[in-house]
Amino acid sequence: MPTDIPGRRDTRTDEQPPDALSVPDVPNVPDVPNVPDVTAVPDVTDAPAVSGDAAVPSGGAAVPAATAVPHHTGRPGETAPHAPGGPPATGLPGPLPGAADATGRPSGASSGTARAAGVIAAAAVCQAALMVGLGLLITGPAARVWPLSSEDGVNDALERARTGTLDTVSSVVSEAGNTGTVVLGTLVSCLALLLIPRLPRLREAVFLAVAVSLQSLVFLVVTEAVDRTRPDVDRLDASPPTSSYTSGHTGAATALYAGLAVLVLHRAKGPWRRVVAALLLLLPLLVGLARAYRGMHHPTDVAGGLLNGGLSLLIVGRALLAGPHIPAPLPSGATRHPGTTRIARAAPTGPGPGRTTVIHNPTVTDEAARDAVRGVLERHGHRSVRFVPTTADDPGEGPTRNALRDGATLVVVCGGDGTVRAVAEALAGTGTPLAVVPCGTGNLLARNLGLPLEPAKALSAALRGTPRRIDLGRVEGDGLPPAHFTVMSGAGLDAAMLEGTSDRAKATWGWPAYLVAGLRELRAPRTRLTLRLDGAPPLRRGARMVLVANAGTVQGGTALVPAARPDDGLLDLMVLDPRGPAGWLTAVRSLLRRRPSPPTGPRTDTSRRAVEYFTFRRAEIHFDAPQPRELDGDPVAPGRRLSAEAVPGALTVLVPERGE
Repeated sequence: MPTDIPGRRDTRTDEQPPDALSVPDVPNVPDVPNVPDVTAVPDVTDAPAVSGDAAVPSGGAAVPAATAVPHHTGRPGETAPHAPGGPPATGLPGPLPGAADATGRPSGASSGTARAAGVIAAAAVCQAALMVGLGLLITGPAARVWPLSSEDGVNDALERARTGTLDTVSSVVSEAGNTGTVVLGTLVSCLALLLIPRLPRLREAVFLAVAVSLQSLVFLVVTEAVDRTRPDVDRLDASPPTSSYTSGHTGAATALYAGLAVLVLHRAKGPWRRVVAALLLLLPLLVGLARAYRGMHHPTDVAGGLLNGGLSLLIVGRALLAGPHIPAPLPSGATRHPGTTRIARAAPTGPGPGRTTVIHNPTVTDEAARDAVRGVLERHGHRSVRFVPTTADDPGEGPTRNALRDGATLVVVCGGDGTVRAVAEALAGTGTPLAVVPCGTGNLLARNLGLPLEPAKALSAALRGTPRRIDLGRVEGDGLPPAHFTVMSGAGLDAAMLEGTSDRAKATWGWPAYLVAGLRELRAPRTRLTLRLDGAPPLRRGARMVLVANAGTVQGGTALVPAARPDDGLLDLMVLDPRGPAGWLTAVRSLLRRRPSPPTGPRTDTSRRAVEYFTFRRAEIHFDAPQPRELDGDPVAPGRRLSAEAVPGALTVLVPERGE
């Protein structure tokens, strides 16, 4: 197979087209001949959600040019062809926990868990070092510096303010941070998260248990390293043998009660959640005040306990709650499909009832369609529903941002790919789930999520499904401000085809109208372009069409970019450059072929490639001449430059369970 750059993976060609099928858990898959032994790209499928312009998740390394790998068999690092019978590209399948996926890498569950454990361990060492350093500073050079020099006065004032009532109240509050209380509270909370129906929340339970445990571990290390006597006042409790710095009661209370507050804000719905979270956050402060009142700690000991508990929550929450690292256990009656981490439940549920906003394009959703959507939502318990139409000036981004400001817990979008893209632009990085109701011509995101194309059925399947984080693509260029796309962005033939299809033709013929417009554009001239992928040396190519794909399935079930998946943290690039009738036939055959041909060995004639594929995180594309461009099916301003990058896990969508 041809090699354009030494050390860089080759591209797929029309002689060896890609395939969208993923390999099930099959041991001892033989290596593909003629594939060089190169380093696999780090796994990013369980990257945390990001917002803004970040292209690589925390913990994910950028792809060095020398480690890029052959793409002809699918994702980076693959050494075996796709086996038939794997999960279709329209879903979001993943390998079984602990098994190797189609790329030969560890599965998302095992690698994500290992990564989370590594992050927590490394950060815990830094946390302990910070707390010890602060303790040595407080008991050493800074002890006589204000405000530390006035701590004894604070303890004396609290001793003088004691009353019988305050003694009783402080004793009760102090018990909320006692070791036995915190251990029992953590155990009960974790069991509730695991056993209460409609939860179960393994990740949240692990988060709480690990945060409390980490705080305790750091506390023990600090008390061994920092020797500080307790305040010189009458103490109302028996003095434990540990150092006064830090306050263990305060740190444990912070880890437990503030951790519960995080879970309430993170998962619960309804106006009461803020009140409950505020009360939970108040408890550690009251415990710290009670410990100082009872003469057990200096004020800086209490502050150290708050800091220790808060850092534990921050570290563990960032590692476990920011992305899909730990799979949930199988609920009763559930079965796990081979080759996927998706769970089939007898009665799966989506987001619970809350404030729901429906963003709808009035040109494709009439009153009857809106009534059908309202009926489906009501059957699933969503009764507080607000319908907001899009306009020609604002296709959905503004109404969605307003809905978020108003407290929407679920956003439903009814429209075509352009409306979906505008709503996704506003939802990127927020974590608010999106339910897609296909009402347009292409409906590409709905197809790639495995949703039915009938609006009512699609919404019902989504509401019975589960939230799943998928990637977005981010593009910009000359005359094109930064924007996200959900499925595809391109330049050349496809953009000209979309621009040449009238609204009337789409309304009359549906998506086949694009084919008619495409035939008119076949005689458009080729262009030359320069590609730079992930910082590697530039490549020169000729092309009639360049397509950047976050997902690869288009109308008719055709996998136009078969290896593209919306949850792998990567984007795929297709360069189409057929020449003459034979070249077009070869290109069509490659695009329609479901499985790759057997390897044919190296090619030296690179001038006749009809289709090439690349995988990347960031790409810079420069055209020699201005080209028409498009975003998720909507034409945008033409130009000569297109920059694209993956934004992993940026959008939360409701996807149907397998078998829907």
